[in-house]
Amino acid sequence: MSRLTESHGTTSSDARVAEQAYFEQRTLRRGAAGWLLLAGLGVSYVISGDFSGWNLGLAAGGWGGLLIAFVAMGVMYGCMVFGLAEMSSSLPVAGAGYGFARRALGRLGGFATGLAILIEYTIAPAAIAVFIGGYVESLGLFGITNAWPVYLVCFALFVGIHLIGVGEALKAMFVITAIALVALVVFAVGMIPHFEAANLFDQPVSQAFGASAFLPNGVGGMIGALVFGIWFFLAVEGVPLAAEEAGDPKRDMPRGIIVAMAVLVVTGASVLLLAPGGAGSALMSTSGSPLPDALRAVGADGLAVFVNYAGLAGLVASFFSIVYAYSRQLFALSRAGYLPTWLSRTSARKTPTWALVVPGAVGFVLATVVGDGDQLINIAVFGAAVSYVLLNLSHIVLRLREPDLDRPYRTPGGIVTTGVGLVLSLVAVVATFVVDVQAAAVTAGIFVVGLLYFWLHSRHHLVGGAPEEEFAHLAGAEAELR
Repeated sequence: MSRLTESHGTTSSDARVAEQAYFEQRTLRRGAAGWLLLAGLGVSYVISGDFSGWNLGLAAGGWGGLLIAFVAMGVMYGCMVFGLAEMSSSLPVAGAGYGFARRALGRLGGFATGLAILIEYTIAPAAIAVFIGGYVESLGLFGITNAWPVYLVCFALFVGIHLIGVGEALKAMFVITAIALVALVVFAVGMIPHFEAANLFDQPVSQAFGASAFLPNGVGGMIGALVFGIWFFLAVEGVPLAAEEAGDPKRDMPRGIIVAMAVLVVTGASVLLLAPGGAGSALMSTSGSPLPDALRAVGADGLAVFVNYAGLAGLVASFFSIVYAYSRQLFALSRAGYLPTWLSRTSARKTPTWALVVPGAVGFVLATVVGDGDQLINIAVFGAAVSYVLLNLSHIVLRLREPDLDRPYRTPGGIVTTGVGLVLSLVAVVATFVVDVQAAAVTAGIFVVGLLYFWLHSRHHLVGGAPEEEFAHLAGAEAELR
C-alpha cells in the first residue's frame, strides 16, 4: 500500500484522487529530447574534463600511468554504458540509476545508488564553478579578483535557464557544447604538426617501485593516476536521467549514451596524446590550463587565446548539464518519498523547481566556503565510483533474475561486459582513497548519514505509485506468478 493511500483517505476512490493530484504536481515535460540532444547532453556532462584536471594525472603517474588509467577507466565506462543502455531501454524512468538499482537490489540498494549519484552531481557543479572562477580571474575578465560573484552568477543564471524549461535548456546546452568541441578541433589542428613521441616521456624517473621512463613514478603513481582517468568520462552515466523527457526512450536512450561515449573517447585520447606530445608531459603536469599552455609552448599564441576563451564554454557546458542531472535525480528520489516530497514539485513549465534550487544553493555555499575545485572533484569522484559498482551489479542481477524482461537493446557480451565494469569500478573506489583520503572519508560520512536517514525515516514514508516503485512491484508480482 502506498503512503498516499494510507494518508489521504479511507476508500480506494479517495486514494486514487489523492494519488492523481500528487503526481500532477510532479510531472516532467515528455518528448523534449531526441537521441541527438541526449548525445549532446552526455558530451556536455564531461567535456570540461578535456580542458582541465586530467593533466594532474601526469604528475601522479607520468604519461604511461595516465595512458593506462585512461584505457582502464575508458573500458570501465564503456562496459557500464552498454549496461545502462540496456537498462534505460527496459526501465525508462527519471530515476535512472536509482530506478535500475531499485528493481535489482531492492529499496536500500536503490536509495544507496541514488544517493551516491546525487552526491556526485551536487558536488561537481561546485567544483566546476571554482574552475570557472579561476578561468575568469586568469583571463582578467570584468576586473574580478575574488571569484565568489562568479559562482553566484553561474548558479543563478544556469539554474534560472533550467527553470524556464527543459527543451530550452537542452538546446542551449547543445550550442555551448558545440563551441567547446570546435575548440578541441582547433587545438588538435594546432598541435599535430608539433607532436614528438619523445615529449611524452620527458619527466624525471623516480626511485619508486617499477619506475621507468614510461612510468616515472612507478606502480604507485599508475594507481594514483586512475582517478584522473575518470575525469575524462565523469558523469556520462547521467544521460538516462532524461528518460521521462525523451521522445522515444527505448530507442533514443541507448543511441544517445553510446554516441556520447564514443565522442568522449575520441576527444579524451586527442588531448592526452597531443598536449604532452607537443609541449611535453613535464610542462603539462603542472599546468592550470593545459590546452592553451600547450599551444603557447609551440608558438601558437593566437590559437591559445581562442582555446582559452572556448575552454570557458567547456566548463560552462559541464556545469549547465550537471545542474540538469542533479535536479532529475533529486526529483525522482523525492517523488518516491526517499527524500522530502516537496523537493519534487514541478512548475507550470514542468520543471522541478526545488530540485533545481536547493542543490544549487548548496553548491554555491560549497564553492564559496571550500574554494578548492580539486578536492571537491575528488569528493564527487568517490560518490561516482560507488554508484558505478552498484550500477554494474544491478545489470548483472537483472540479467540473472529477470531473463525474460523486455530489453529493446541488449548489452553486447551480457553480464561478462558489466562484470568487467564491476571489477574496474571496485578498483576505482580503492584508487579514490589513494589520491585523497580526506575527500573519500568526507564522502563516506555523507553517505552513512544518508543511509541512516533512509533506515530511520524514509523507508516508512515511500510513495508506492512512483514509477520506480511500480516497476519493482511489477517485478515482484511477476515472480510470484512463476
